[in-house]
Amino acid sequence: MKKQWLLIPLPFLILIFLFAWIIYAKQPSQETATTQPVDSSETTVADTPLQPAPAVTEPTESTEPTITKVPWTKPEYVKGVYATGWMAGSDKWFPRIIQFINETEVNALVIDVKDDTGTLSYSSSIPLVNQTKAFERKIRDPQKMFALLKENQIYPIARIVVFKDPFMANQKPEWAVKNKNGGLWTDRKGLHWVDPYNKEYWDYIIDISKEAIALGFQEIQYDYVRFTSDGNVKECVYPFNNGNAPEDVIKEFLQYARKQLEPYQVPVSADIFGLTTSADADLGIGQRFEKIAESVDIVCPMVYPSHYIPGNFGLKNPDLQPYETVYRSLVDAKNRLEQAGITTTLLRPWLQDFSLGNPYGRAQIQAQIKAVHDAGLKEWIFWNPSCKYQVEKYR
Repeated sequence: MKKQWLLIPLPFLILIFLFAWIIYAKQPSQETATTQPVDSSETTVADTPLQPAPAVTEPTESTEPTITKVPWTKPEYVKGVYATGWMAGSDKWFPRIIQFINETEVNALVIDVKDDTGTLSYSSSIPLVNQTKAFERKIRDPQKMFALLKENQIYPIARIVVFKDPFMANQKPEWAVKNKNGGLWTDRKGLHWVDPYNKEYWDYIIDISKEAIALGFQEIQYDYVRFTSDGNVKECVYPFNNGNAPEDVIKEFLQYARKQLEPYQVPVSADIFGLTTSADADLGIGQRFEKIAESVDIVCPMVYPSHYIPGNFGLKNPDLQPYETVYRSLVDAKNRLEQAGITTTLLRPWLQDFSLGNPYGRAQIQAQIKAVHDAGLKEWIFWNPSCKYQVEKYR
């Protein structure tokens, strides 16, 4: 059956998308991540940069790459939650997250490696990270963290924020998006972004990804893998612009990253706006659903009901109808994968464990999980910016 909201005249539909972008900028999603320290007194360590475990032998030009993966048991179906670097590095809060996981069906944890401040969550051996001091010691002992995760059979996923990088944009302004009126472009929060066309920055992200794999992460998940928004994007100037369309630049980056990481045998996933599953456009940010889906192993649409507006899917208030919103979004996504002939990419949605306008408790959590299952999917991840999860919601 054709969706009612898709019959809305095009100008009004464009207004809906524009309004939805504004909503995204205000939501407590992974695109407005909580990065404030928790029990920061616990995070002080020595100034010696981290030396990652030698889990991966880098490929050379003259020899085939030698892979020594960190042994890990992957769950049959990933069911995860999110943790900031501060939470993952806290002696107080990290054991509580592990306890929550052990008492529920959750079996995976998405952890900030590089968050939307542009800094890594631990001291690093990457030259540019050390040169610019692009890290905060939120996780003072990564090996201890991984030991706890492995002991409790929790699958670790590395979240790496890509093109929203205000730290590196300030440190290397030649890499930043410029304002046509002069200076660096800023979004509504006054933050700078890096130019997605810049392939030197791509290699910086790949270096971070490889180090995360060497530490023990079993999946690389890219967030903010998109062009700018939440500001006057008409003023943006991309210094490295090669004439390619934004949706092709994002596709090319993901394909490049996947190829570079292929020897290390870890899946690559990408977080995308939920609206991309239903919109026949790139939403002005370079995220066209099919082009991203064919470029990664796992595509993760953020189908938070609070991020949809009245009229989407013909629903009066999507936030009050979490089952219908998630189900319709995922059915659209499945249909588009099928129509595009994309058969090997896994669909794993981000779901909502936070209240925004309407309270989200056990009923709303379970409604979203049911929607995933009814759509014929098995995997999901919940976002909660506070990272404080309640067992009773997941039983």
